[in-house]
Amino acid sequence: MFAVFPKFASRVLAAAAVLAGLSASPALAEGGESFWQGVQKSGQLRCGAAVYAPFVMRDPTTGAYSGFFADLCRQYADVLKVKAVFVDTTWDNIVAGLQAGKWDMSLALNRTPERALAVSFSIPAVQYEVTLAYNKNNPKVGAAPKSMADVDKAGMTVAVTSGTVQDKAVSAVLKQAQVLRLPSEDEARLAVLSKRADLLAGGSDANQLFLQSHADTITTFAPQPALMKQGVAFGFPHQLTYTDIEAFNIFLEQKVVTGEINAMFEKSVDEVLKGIH
Repeated sequence: MFAVFPKFASRVLAAAAVLAGLSASPALAEGGESFWQGVQKSGQLRCGAAVYAPFVMRDPTTGAYSGFFADLCRQYADVLKVKAVFVDTTWDNIVAGLQAGKWDMSLALNRTPERALAVSFSIPAVQYEVTLAYNKNNPKVGAAPKSMADVDKAGMTVAVTSGTVQDKAVSAVLKQAQVLRLPSEDEARLAVLSKRADLLAGGSDANQLFLQSHADTITTFAPQPALMKQGVAFGFPHQLTYTDIEAFNIFLEQKVVTGEINAMFEKSVDEVLKGIH
């Protein structure tokens, strides 16, 4: 159906293959009701949502959320028999807001050791890799770059969405090129299209969307060695018990192994592309 993403199914299967070996590590509860019982008592599941297509999207006119992580939030709210409520946030604040109790779980959060010290994670829903998109006619980039060293040059500008894992990944390795931090993925893409930036560091799936919508001008490459590969999951406050997170993990595991997440992902991709064309 969507030939640009032939490897996505293998990434989902790879995520499923490691489910049994992954375990949550939240602090144990001291008694009383579980976290999900508290959510049920409140009547709503609050989901912190930072926009990153196709994982999480927000209609600028209606404010309605879509994307397969948003759909999973709604589906788990149905399991709990509560209403899903989306709380708008940014990638700079998505962890801090969760810690402060502004929402019950964060959507599409990359699993990193640093974040694991601050919040707990579900098992991965999908796997994530940072790639770079650029204008194929940009003489500064040159022909077929293969590594970050090929683009880490004085006068080169790499656009990123501020506060994301790709921001951290490129900032750690670039010594000569300038990092242009922007509030959203759309603004980072526009920076490349307008030649304000030479490259865009983004998630492999998001960059494939960029390529698909601008096939005449944009191409991508995955640097070798890889900048980073991580699981994309749901983030939870540390006070969840093992049982709380295991309940969600069982829900998510079923979605992964049955292929439902793959189908939800393709639906989200179609939605993005329809909005672009």
